[in-house]
Amino acid sequence: MKIVRGLRWKVLALIMLGTIINYIDRNTLGILAPMLKEELHFSTEQYSYIVSVFQLCYSLMQPIAGYVTDLIGLKFGYAMFAFVWGSAAALHAFSGGWQSMAFFRGLLGISEAAAMPSGAKTATLWFPAKERSIATGWFNTGSSVGAMIAPPLVIWLSVTWSWQIAFVVTGLLGVGLSMLWLALYRNPENHPRLTKEEHAYILDGQEQVQLPKPSMKRVVTMRKFWGIAAARFLTEPAWQTFSFWIPLYMVSTRGMDIKQFALFAWLPFLFADIGCVLSGYLSPFFAKRFRMSLVNSRIAGIGIGAVCMIGPALIGLTSSPITAIFLFSVGAFAHQMLSSLLYALVTDTFEKQDVATATGFGGMAGYMGGMIFSLIIGQLASTIGYEPLFVCLSVFDITAFIVVLVVLGQWGRNKVTPPAMPSGAHAD
Repeated sequence: MKIVRGLRWKVLALIMLGTIINYIDRNTLGILAPMLKEELHFSTEQYSYIVSVFQLCYSLMQPIAGYVTDLIGLKFGYAMFAFVWGSAAALHAFSGGWQSMAFFRGLLGISEAAAMPSGAKTATLWFPAKERSIATGWFNTGSSVGAMIAPPLVIWLSVTWSWQIAFVVTGLLGVGLSMLWLALYRNPENHPRLTKEEHAYILDGQEQVQLPKPSMKRVVTMRKFWGIAAARFLTEPAWQTFSFWIPLYMVSTRGMDIKQFALFAWLPFLFADIGCVLSGYLSPFFAKRFRMSLVNSRIAGIGIGAVCMIGPALIGLTSSPITAIFLFSVGAFAHQMLSSLLYALVTDTFEKQDVATATGFGGMAGYMGGMIFSLIIGQLASTIGYEPLFVCLSVFDITAFIVVLVVLGQWGRNKVTPPAMPSGAHAD
């Protein structure tokens, strides 16, 4: 079988494709929400219940999905979950009201919960420590690429055919992904196309500690886990708001119709892509330029992202829908920068056997925060408006940065060898 040089980057592209499809399936509902409210006759409050069912199932399932992935392996675990989430997404087409939509949404949440733990696991297995922030930045970029592709694709499918066809077509992408992953993915030690030199390069940059099996107890008893979990709880409401509430806000409050919205809906997620990619390169820059430890360089990037989250807080000060979308875009950039670095912190601070489990528990905390905030939006948006709630998102992210700094900051420790810059980190 032909050897492939730089194979780890091909594997990263594959998991990034999975994240793209995951977020297309996830965001289809939010894009169609203005149309579905009319077709299925549900209120804003009932829509918040649909969103919250997904968030609840996703949050409770994330640690279980992460643990299952650690236990049965990335190859079969991710393929299984991708097949189920694609099927669940397609089943949304059979909804007849908000209750049935909520049921299918719950199935989607249960199965999509494996996506981020699997991405973090891939970065841990296939990349040395100094490249993990780059890897997590790129695979996390898939979430915003998927969210960017989804509006024009979903609106085109729904306008050309129907909202049911939009769910079916996007759902089948997940089923196809599961088959592709099963056919192509192998762990580094089992991959016949991996060069000996690249395998050695990956292993040389990893901690060679063998643990008998993944352990939920070991993860949840660590102080550093609770620092990351608290930060995820505080920061995830922003991304959930961008994913599920921007279309409804722009149509119902800012007066756009769904076709007008499609022209601009991709913009916040383009900025989110830039935030993801920049986060991966920012951390090595800080480590090299300021002689920071690996962990402190991640925290410094999280701080920059938290400050940039001021964008959504200013939305209430503008009357222009286009300016509002731009401020959402600044928030998406900021969130994805700090979110990618939070994933990188997990890969830095947990043993590889526990990475997916730790990511899953962190995701559980994050989606609990997102669910609570979605319910608050559903209750308060029609009375106090959306804008004061957007201010809360900025406060949450700054608080999260302070928590991570206090709990995980390596005070007076800058003795870790700084990572090489990405251009010099390539090994074939």
